[in-house]
Amino acid sequence: MRAITRSAYDRGALFVDAIYYDGVLKRARLERADPETLDFVPAWYGERVLAVGKEHGARISVQPNPEPGVLDGVDPLLAGRDGLPFVREILPVIDDRTTNWNVIAHPTQRWAEIVHPDLPPDEALTRLEADIVHICRLDEPDPNAAWEQRGDELEAAAARLTERGFDALHFEGPGTDLTVGLFPTSTWAGARATTVDGISHFANLPTEEVWTAPDPQRVDGIVRSTKPLDVEGSLVRGLSVRFEGGRAVQIDAETNAEALRGRTSVDEGASRLGEVALVDREGRIGRLDTVFLTTLIDENAASHLALGNAYANSVDEEDRPKVNRSAIHIDFMIGSDEIAVTGITREGDRVPVLREGAWQI
Repeated sequence: MRAITRSAYDRGALFVDAIYYDGVLKRARLERADPETLDFVPAWYGERVLAVGKEHGARISVQPNPEPGVLDGVDPLLAGRDGLPFVREILPVIDDRTTNWNVIAHPTQRWAEIVHPDLPPDEALTRLEADIVHICRLDEPDPNAAWEQRGDELEAAAARLTERGFDALHFEGPGTDLTVGLFPTSTWAGARATTVDGISHFANLPTEEVWTAPDPQRVDGIVRSTKPLDVEGSLVRGLSVRFEGGRAVQIDAETNAEALRGRTSVDEGASRLGEVALVDREGRIGRLDTVFLTTLIDENAASHLALGNAYANSVDEEDRPKVNRSAIHIDFMIGSDEIAVTGITREGDRVPVLREGAWQI
């Protein structure tokens, strides 16, 4: 945080506001507070985010926060009721495109020991640091140029998907047989975003995905996660979700299913999809064959879905009122080389899209 602050002032920032969130204190709340109060969020948490949007400021979020495993042993049902540090006000700020923003990863000792439990603590941290340097392309002679090139590749893939105008995507593989409907105006995006003031930025580093908003009424079948899911500090492993008519009607997992069930019960849209994202095998994360236990990185290793709020800019004005709305947005990974992705045209034809992680279009 101090390094980011110095860099921001060097680049002309008017003021840098450092906001810290302590996952250990979140745990204390879950263990000691009245369970009926766990969905309470002080108004100023959201007002602070809205104010940054009003000022057209910049936002940088350092992950993972809370650290993976910090809520191990806590009742997952209670954990599912407290969504902090996520606040719902961030969603309209993203949709309004009033801020340029970035989510980045920073290695910590606790995180390193969970990701690399087979290594001594000091070696685990060194290994995690090296992993992040590599997946963020900081080992390139010119990291900025490397990201611009990758951004061009992702945006080209997004353009090809948009041009096809698929009616739906079909995901097939071990434990997965899921059809996700798309809107007639669903537009795929990748890598860069642009603010209303014309500032181009990468919202995530690393980023390897292309995404769009699905039709929240047309999702049917069953899907199994291919990587653990971090739900605000609770690790959900072996997740399986069954959809009917767009709604997640059954959520099971080997661990902490209740944490996700709790989050998907906060409102009507929480149990429906707000994002479908595809990831090819050309990115650096998947090649490491490491589970990082934080969504920022793991979602960019594999294709994924998101329960909850959609990014409204993924569709044109005519379909915008139909996109999913919710106070949550939770990504979970469903892709691997074993998962085939097929596009279904409006005429019912089937077109291979991803096979063994490689683009077919």
